[in-house]
Amino acid sequence: MNLREILLPKKRLLRRKIRIRKKISGTPERPRVSVYRSLKHIYAQAIDDTKAHTIASCSTLCKEIAEQLKSKKKSEQARIVGEHLAQKLLSLGIKKIVFDRNGRKYGGRIKSLADGLRAGGIEF
Repeated sequence: MNLREILLPKKRLLRRKIRIRKKISGTPERPRVSVYRSLKHIYAQAIDDTKAHTIASCSTLCKEIAEQLKSKKKSEQARIVGEHLAQKLLSLGIKKIVFDRNGRKYGGRIKSLADGLRAGGIEF
């Protein structure tokens, strides 16, 4: 395996991320929810792009939901993170968002997080 084969998927991801970000942006009324997925954890944050300000955030590392996440699969954890972020957004009076999957394909844990947001009452 050479270096080109290793870097090619990262390059595709970055290209896809840039292409998506050209089209979407968050406002105070309808923030952009950006999702980052690592091998162990998933992170989501609601961003107001007009001020470049994070409105709310949640991840699998949040202490408020740590007890719920124990002995769950990663996709189940992502759904719980989505539901918790939805509660935070609803408490701030935000009901609609723009979903930014950050260049990742819409499936697996990304889809579970989106389903959790929808289950919590958020529209997008």
